[in-house]
This record gives sequence, C-alpha cells and structure tokens, in this order.
Amino acid sequence: MVRLLGSAIIAIFAVGSASAFAPASQHAVRSTTGLQMTASEAKDPVKVGVIGCGRIGIVHLGAINKAPGVVPIVVSNPTVSKAEDAAKKFGVPKFTSDAMEVITDPEVDAVWICSPSQFHADQIKACAANGKHVFCEKPIATDLAETVEAINACNEAGVKLMIGLQRRFDPNFLRVRRAIVEKEVGDTIIIKTCSRDPSPPPYEYVKGGGGIFNDMAVHDLDMTRFLAGDDPIEILAVGSCHIDKSIEDLPGSEAFDTASCIVRYPNGVSAMVDVCRQSSYGYDQRAEVLGTSGMIATDNVYPNTAKIYKNDYTGNADMPFDFFLSRYFEAYVTETEAFCESLVNDSPVPCTGIDGLVALVMSLAADKSAAENRWVKFSEIIGEVYCSSPTECSLIANDDMFPEGFKPVGDFKNLDKIVVPDVDQKKEASFSDKLKSMIWG
Repeated sequence: MVRLLGSAIIAIFAVGSASAFAPASQHAVRSTTGLQMTASEAKDPVKVGVIGCGRIGIVHLGAINKAPGVVPIVVSNPTVSKAEDAAKKFGVPKFTSDAMEVITDPEVDAVWICSPSQFHADQIKACAANGKHVFCEKPIATDLAETVEAINACNEAGVKLMIGLQRRFDPNFLRVRRAIVEKEVGDTIIIKTCSRDPSPPPYEYVKGGGGIFNDMAVHDLDMTRFLAGDDPIEILAVGSCHIDKSIEDLPGSEAFDTASCIVRYPNGVSAMVDVCRQSSYGYDQRAEVLGTSGMIATDNVYPNTAKIYKNDYTGNADMPFDFFLSRYFEAYVTETEAFCESLVNDSPVPCTGIDGLVALVMSLAADKSAAENRWVKFSEIIGEVYCSSPTECSLIANDDMFPEGFKPVGDFKNLDKIVVPDVDQKKEASFSDKLKSMIWG
C-alpha cells in the first residue's frame, strides 16, 4: 500500500489548487550543469519513482534532487521503514514496500531501478508493460537471454531504457575520451585502465555475485569500449587470489580477488585492464591512452587538492576517496541529468540497453577465458542466445531442443538479429523514410 508522508498531506491543503508534487527548492537549476531551463523554457517536471532505497538508491535520489526538471514522487523498499526514511530525507511525498506500486503509479513517467540485480529484468519488463521509461543500474539481468528479453520489452513498448554505467559520466574519463575523439594524442594504440578497491567486500557479497569479472571488472571493460569507440573482438583473462583466502572455496571467478584482461579491438588497438579488491592507499581508478603522437592519463581523485610538506613527507594531505559512492557522486548526478534531459527533450539516451548488453557479454567472455585459459571471441558468447520472439529468448547450451552442434553465429555488428530497434532508432528510421518520400515522391 502506498503511503503519504504527513508533510505531503499538509502541503495539499497549504497549496490549494497548486500541485502537491511541484518541484521543491532542491530541484532548482544549478549553474554548473549543462542542463538548464529558464522560466520561459520550463516544462512540467518529469515525475519519477525509485525502486530500492539501499545505498545506490539513496545516491540516485540525491542526484535526482540536484537535477533540474525532475521530481521524485514515490519510493519503494521491501523494508518499508527504509522507504519512509528516504522519503522523509528527500521530501518524497509517497513511499511503499511494493515495487509494483511504483511501476503502476499513473503519475509516474519514469522509474529508477536500484534493486538487487536478480530483480532487474522482471522490473524492466513490468515498466515496459506499463509504459514507463526506465533507468536501471547495471546489470540489466544476470542472464544473457533475460538481458535481451528486457531490452526488447522496452524497445517494443516504445519506452526509453538507460543503463547506469556511471564512469562514462566522470569528467576525468570524459576528458580522455575527448582527447581520443579530437585526435589530441593521434590514433589510439593502447588503452589501460585499473580499478582497485580500498578493502575487499565480505564473503557473503562475493558468494553468488557472479565473480570478479561480472561485479567489478565489467566497469573497466565497458570503459575500454567507451574509449576505443568501437566494439571489441576477443579477450584473454586471468585471475588469482591474494587478499582474502576465505573466498578460494567459491566457484569460478568468485574465487578471484585480482584479475587482468587483454582486449583486442579493430585496427590493432589493444586494451589492458587490471582489477584488485584491495588497495592499501585508497580507491584507485585510473585510465591511460597511448596514441601515435602522445599520451593522456588520469590520476586518482582526492577529496581536496591540499598538499602537506614536512621533513619526512611531501604529498597529498589526505588519501584518495575510500568508497565508490563518494568517488563517483558527481558522475551519478551527471548521468541522472542526462537521462532527465533525454526524457524532457525526447532525445536519445547516452547509455543504451545495447551498451549494457555488450558490457555483460564482455564480462561473460572474460569469465570464460579465465576458466578455459584461452582467448575467447565475443561472438562465441553472443552465439549462445536464441530468440524465438523478441521477448522469448534462451541460451542454446541450456536448451535440448537443438541438435548437438547447432549454434547461431554472430558478433556485435549483427545484434539486430536478436535485439529490435529502440524507440530512438525507430524515430530516426521514420524520419529517414519521410525524407526519402519527400525527395523521391
């Protein structure tokens, strides 16, 4: 049952005929953002619901509160007290324990899905069925076939789907990407990224989490694709355990706390990724690109720029950020603003369902490579998916209906065999058809 906060009920009487869900002062335009609206340009705010009030849901609510043109009107969490606390903290008028009450709320235009990964696919499909635009934290699903089904559900329903790969919105990585696009360092030769956490997660988090490539390296693998500006060809991955020996009894790559990958891209470009679940000096996130006429690299991000000078030490006064939520908070805000801008202006989302699908394929291929100790082509992973209809897909390896040896083949360039065009691609195609009609009659 959806519940109203007491302050929201008071507001209804206080404002009379005005909307009780009008944006509060915290939704005012910030001068530092590229998404700005004047009074004459202002439109009705995009009304959103947020599913999940855990740590990532709270970060997104904080980001939504800083984004112009959007207002949260309902939040949910299975532990309803968390939903109530979040509603009070961010001034959200309604809260509930039932995610479906967010999805079916007639006032909601878009839904942020910040629930545990195993619920993502079903909630995306439910949003599509109810005509709601979707922002979903990665992964779309933990299963490749379900991922395709969820994407197709949104594409067939004509709703937008944006995937939360927040590092793409970090100003440091964006500056590297700009240098590549503008040829500041020439043609790309080698891409390097590293990702190292301050301390390992608890055993319970690692167990059943899908392994280090799926829950950690996936961000770096996606970043190499973002920087390369092209789809990868194949991958070689290895893993080991150095930090937390308690996880060594877990299956597959769940037993790794350290891993490295080499990814081959077209034109001889290669990318190297290293990840580790512990870094004694704080959260370590860096990228480097070597080009034919130069090199660009990012440094770690610190809470401040202060440096200390002593007879036994010279350097940063404080350690780098110690948690991803603090390190990437502004990136979360920026990606939220980007999705809101897409909704307000009906423009393409900057991080699509296909981006989420390719990131999953890359992490699954890395896992397979480490397990089988060989190079794995990404087409091998894509070829495991068979769809009898856009929203009815299965993995060939898990389906006995196909004779032994039967396996569809494909790569990233023919994903359209299993993924239908999204709402923005359909609009582009429609415009193109109209243009041809105008020219050729």
